[in-house]
Amino acid sequence: MLDLMATTTMPLPATATPSADRTDDATGDLIGAIGACCTPLAAAPLSAPEAEQLAAVLKAIAVPARLRLLSMIYGRDGGEACVCELTEPLGLTQPTVSHHLKVLVDAGLISRDKRGVWAYYRPVPGALAALGALFNPTPNAGDTPHQDCAHC
Repeated sequence: MLDLMATTTMPLPATATPSADRTDDATGDLIGAIGACCTPLAAAPLSAPEAEQLAAVLKAIAVPARLRLLSMIYGRDGGEACVCELTEPLGLTQPTVSHHLKVLVDAGLISRDKRGVWAYYRPVPGALAALGALFNPTPNAGDTPHQDCAHC
């Protein structure tokens, strides 16, 4: 859907974990489309739809409770967390935590797997690194330039 770079190094989060109970949102596509070596922000101005998608992802992580959820899920042993394990540490009700988790799923930062009555959440591989790459104007030291990337 969104093609900021000709090459990507990671799959789109929207297809990372297909689930019948997951609602797809275009905001997650932006994260997956930036997995290459250099940042789209330095390569070319964002189009209006791309800027809206990026703003939606940034808005998703701009809430302290959601940042804490990301930290708890990404730092979890075993790589996943049940919603039942996330409510008490946050001091929020289960419906509120579930709402915050849905926003993070829609943004493409985590995926959801429903097992019985509980939902389990896990990181989308490379999503946070790809988001961070948006703001890195130069390739990392040691990165090999891509043949079709004029900015490396």
